[in-house]
Amino acid sequence: MKTSLILSTALALVATAGMADQITVMSWGGTYSQSQVEAYQKPFTAQTGITVTSVDSDNPAIPIKAQVGAGNVTIDVVDIEYADAIRLCDEGLLEEIDPAILPPAPDGTPATEDFLPQGLSDCAVGSIVFSTVYAYDRTRFPDNPPSTIADFFDTTAFPGKRGLKKAPKALLEMALMGDGVPADQVYDLLSTPEGVDRAFAKLDGIRNDVVWWETGAQAPQLLADGEVVMSTAYNGRIFNAALSEGRPFDIVWDGQVYEYNLFAIPKGAPNKDAALEYIAFATGTQRLADQARWISYGPARKSSAPLVGLYQDGKTEMAPNMPTNPDNMKNALGSSYDFWVDHEAELTERFNAWLSAG
Repeated sequence: MKTSLILSTALALVATAGMADQITVMSWGGTYSQSQVEAYQKPFTAQTGITVTSVDSDNPAIPIKAQVGAGNVTIDVVDIEYADAIRLCDEGLLEEIDPAILPPAPDGTPATEDFLPQGLSDCAVGSIVFSTVYAYDRTRFPDNPPSTIADFFDTTAFPGKRGLKKAPKALLEMALMGDGVPADQVYDLLSTPEGVDRAFAKLDGIRNDVVWWETGAQAPQLLADGEVVMSTAYNGRIFNAALSEGRPFDIVWDGQVYEYNLFAIPKGAPNKDAALEYIAFATGTQRLADQARWISYGPARKSSAPLVGLYQDGKTEMAPNMPTNPDNMKNALGSSYDFWVDHEAELTERFNAWLSAG
């Protein structure tokens, strides 16, 4: 209570301390951006008087790199994936963030001890744990629904088109798990030529049944339009389509690939001080728990988990729908930022060549 009062008082002084009266936050759009507006931006503006403008991108890391490179930065806060946060920080494209500015947990635990692994880096502060899963339209499989990652690749037992993100990250890992590789062996195997060949061979088996998607909103739309019977997707997008729109979609957690999204500040951001205030506010214990009322992504702080309650409908318990729920983690794979920092360029080249060959 005392910590919360101190933080609230500090934030209340922002607008009168000569700080900017507005900031621009770039995120991923759709229900994800809306969850940030509701959980972070509206209460931040109410408490500080600082207006927050939202802009969206299919992958915010790309325009941020271009803006910093051109010396024309218009974004104050950007929401990016962990591997991009490390890479952009190493390239000097992000401002460093001192974790001392972040509020402690309600019991006084310092932020450095309260965030989950990979929840903090030199230039970024974690907000959520999200997952790439696959989902299916249960009206298409009323008697024998798919239940494993192997089922996604079995077009004989489960006929119909598959939706896949047009990128190798998470896809190659899921292909290997779909071919029987245990989650804890995936990256060791994928680090070898034989492992890469095996992943692409698995994709060859469904090549003629694939509909590709590129943005998070497209995967549930493909299912809704009946263009595919199952699709890889971000778990929060499927959850919201099922709960908010009443779509008959179910998630298969087996073989999920989970990772972090973090807030960062582009080098040369026009309103750096206000951006730091926003990040400190948004990544507080209660705010991260509040976002889970709007989308089923797990908070990046340990102290937030017990505060996760009901979805905005006032009925649905959110905890069972989180990627980090123990029941959903039985065959889960944490995305390796080390692996993708080292191999993304070569695997993207191989993936594009594979696409062209089709």
